Amino acid sequence: MTATPVLLTVDSPGHDLAGPWWPAPAMAQVNQRIAALTRRYVTVEHLCDRLADLPRQFQTPQPRSWNRVNWGTIHPDQVTGISLDTFCAILLGTINTEAPIRGYTQASRQYLEQFYPQMAHFVGGTVNADGQVVTPGLWEREEKRHTPALTMLYHRLSRKQPHPVPHAARPYTPSGNPRTDLYRHGLHRIATEYGAACLYLWMMAYTTGPTQAVLAELLIDEVNHMTKFWGFGRWAYPETSLGMMAGVLTQAMVQKWRQPKLQGSLVHTLGRMTRELAWSQWHISHRLTFCYALDQVMRVLWRWERSLTPAYLTALFGPNPTHL
Repeated sequence: MTATPVLLTVDSPGHDLAGPWWPAPAMAQVNQRIAALTRRYVTVEHLCDRLADLPRQFQTPQPRSWNRVNWGTIHPDQVTGISLDTFCAILLGTINTEAPIRGYTQASRQYLEQFYPQMAHFVGGTVNADGQVVTPGLWEREEKRHTPALTMLYHRLSRKQPHPVPHAARPYTPSGNPRTDLYRHGLHRIATEYGAACLYLWMMAYTTGPTQAVLAELLIDEVNHMTKFWGFGRWAYPETSLGMMAGVLTQAMVQKWRQPKLQGSLVHTLGRMTRELAWSQWHISHRLTFCYALDQVMRVLWRWERSLTPAYLTALFGPNPTHL
């Protein structure tokens, strides 16, 4: 039997940002909502616009304004299709992951500054002679809003204060080959932004009202940053191919197998995130719908990827200084 949508409004009666809202959605209905959210927030046109915005942000960085959130009306009833305990455990994991933003930005700045000082400034701002941040970068200014928002969301839904245990961001760790170091770091950064975007989109499919609206602001930020890192990386490494990416991932897996306690690899990050996000508490249907979200977003990214021709990227960012 098909559930009858509850009349909770965001866009129109019976609908929210993901389409029809059900109090107990079947997996197929959740997937419909994920597909609708992907069409709304992750399109080729939107990704093109977000990448074209990057040169402007190099010149006059301006954080994106968030829509006003009615925090007082957030209620546990706005979460459906997943237990509130599991949903709040996921929220706590995202708080732990988002919190060390300063560590993320400064590591990225150090990998970038030798080759691409404008991008280094975008992510890490400016520092003094002692390495202390004088002016944070735009990426940090936008991302630093996430932890307070997630903390408030956790508090409103659980009626408890979270007790986060933020993990330590991996510091700048040069190997003696700075171009390769930057490539590996950039691939890691894109993968984590992609994962965050898919997670927030997936969480939106299980929520409605102001709870969903908060997650939408996080999603918009993550899609924006993922797009900028991916597109800039394609310009910085025009020789990049699926084979090159697969090679780096394979090397990471082999390295992890040889050194099980290795920190900072993509494989290590995946393992840590499954623990942080309480993966063991997820029902099989939640795991399948999350995989569907990963697939839906990646399909758009691959279509957009085909538009990133060398001529287009050169027109956007100029000649690559490492290839002159």
